[in-house]
Parts: sequence; C-alpha cells; structure tokens
Amino acid sequence: MKRVLLEVIATSMRDVIAAERSGADRIELITGMVEGGLTPSYGLIEAAVQATKLPVQVMIRPHSYSFCYDRLDVAAMIADIRMVKQLGAAGVVLGALTPEGRLDVEVIARLLEEAEGLSVTFHRAFDEVRDVEEALVELEKFKQIDRILTSGGKPNVLDAVVEMKRLVAWSQQTSIQILAGSGLTIASLLAFVAETGVQEVHFGKAVRMNGDALSPIDPARIQQIKQLRYESAKTDA
Repeated sequence: MKRVLLEVIATSMRDVIAAERSGADRIELITGMVEGGLTPSYGLIEAAVQATKLPVQVMIRPHSYSFCYDRLDVAAMIADIRMVKQLGAAGVVLGALTPEGRLDVEVIARLLEEAEGLSVTFHRAFDEVRDVEEALVELEKFKQIDRILTSGGKPNVLDAVVEMKRLVAWSQQTSIQILAGSGLTIASLLAFVAETGVQEVHFGKAVRMNGDALSPIDPARIQQIKQLRYESAKTDA
C-alpha cells in the first residue's frame, strides 16, 4: 500500500492543520459535509492555502439540490473558480449532469476553461450517471481532469469492489486517476486497496472523532492509516 495517496476532507482550519500534521497527502476543502460538500468561503480558502504546504482541492458546488446547474449556478461557479485561482489553491473539485443523468459536457467545458492551470477532480456526480461507459468516454476527452472521485456507483465503495477494479483497469489506459471514497474505513483499507488496485483514497467521516461528519478530524485516525502504509511497505519490500 506504499503508493496509495491519502486525501482528507477538511471543513475548517483546525481540520487543515490536523490533516497536515497527521500525515495526509492532499486536502479536499469543503463546507457542508452532510450535504455532500459545498463551496467553502473565500476566507477559509485563503487561510487554508496559507497554512499548509499540502495541495488544497476546493469544492466548486453552489448547492446540494442536484448536480444540474442553470446559467446562474454556472456564473457563480465560474466566479468561485476565479477566486480559487487568485487565492493560490492547487485545484478544484467539480462536476455537472443533465436532468437525464448524462454528463453536462457544455457546463463542464465552460468550468474547465476557467480552471485552466488548476488540478481538477471530477466529483461524485459520476456515481449518478445513467451510463458509466458513456461518461468515461466523455471524461477522457477532457485532458484537464486528473482524477475521478467515486464510490463505484454505490452508496458505499466497499460494496463496489468489482466496479472499482473495472474503473482502475480503465484508468490505467488514461491519464486519469481513480480516487476511491465514501464508506472506506481504516479496518477495510488494506484489503480494499489489494483487491481493487486503487492508488488514491479519500477519507471524510472515518478520520473524524467518533466517525461523525460534524466532528473535527481525529489525528490518531490519520496516523493509523499512515502506519498501515508503513507496515505494508515493509511487507512488500
């Protein structure tokens, strides 16, 4: 498991500092974890970027109603991306669907145009597409997209081992990484990575006090994951 990158959700400066000190590799900065993640305030973005050397990926999501966005939503998202660039974050986390459950390629293209120069994660809107193969073909056309955050189309990624293996196999023929999230636990991590071959994992509730989305990060939990990676690397050597 030595090559697996650990991304941790942060919703506050306390989280950002705890994530870095405990051994996380990257931060996804959001607000509204219970709602699935929304765009954080400019003040938090600025403070986070200044406080950590870790790459900070900022959620670009104006509401939690759906992943369908009208022109007013898109205008707000474009303004947020501009601010993210100005504040010096490493990247953005975004996605958009049509009401029919297809990728909204026009909106995605517009957002990516604004996000030029930033690292881009396509978020879990991917898990709501009606045709995964079609979505993969479309996403591969967008060379700016570095990774897809996914639970394999299921609420809990641990129930999608077969799907995740298939996505990892697909990703190996592209420049896109598969970032596994939603439902991962520290206890399940080694087996899940071994079974699926994922090289990036995403933790939210599982690294928080009592596994509660509304509680702060528990540094001991991130350190446990870091220790697992260390022990696994020794075993592999």
